[in-house]
Amino acid sequence: MSSTILDTRTRILQATLDLLSDGKAHAVRMTDIAKQAGISRQAVYLHFDNRADLLIAATLYLDELKGSDDRLIPSRTAKSGIERLEAFVEGWANYIPEIFGIGKALIAMREEDEAAATAWDKRMRDMREGCEAAILALKKDRQLRPEFSPEEATDILWTLISLRNWEQMRIECGWSQEQYIRVMLATVRRLFVCD
Repeated sequence: MSSTILDTRTRILQATLDLLSDGKAHAVRMTDIAKQAGISRQAVYLHFDNRADLLIAATLYLDELKGSDDRLIPSRTAKSGIERLEAFVEGWANYIPEIFGIGKALIAMREEDEAAATAWDKRMRDMREGCEAAILALKKDRQLRPEFSPEEATDILWTLISLRNWEQMRIECGWSQEQYIRVMLATVRRLFVCD
């Protein structure tokens, strides 16, 4: 792939992120993205078949920029289920502030915008897989509380550490990031880990 094509694709992705980063509930049109990137609308469609593909690619590009894979290394290389659970929760909690604006925009748009819904749903499926891996590591170590099936525990963890709950605690309740992480780590440990 030529560097011109790569540069244009990168400009499109960056323009998309820039337009979504304020977190406001407005649909970002392909025309808006093209204008922000300094190219024609047709040029956007040369790189992305539709808005859903573009929004998904933009969230993956954001992950690349923010080093999301590197952030998961402590969880993926954990020696125990407890360590994996705590590393995943802490890693995700520290990532939320960096994706909050874009996440908020996609959530706001998803009710009326199938492309935004597709992009956000993929992001949440990926995050749920991380929750499931942490819970299954606890189960493998026989440290998952018996009152929860792995599916139930995954659903609860996924909900507890959601962007919406982070927003409630950090913005609505005024908690610091440190307080949020400390309380979430203590909560998931008490909730899921056998004594």
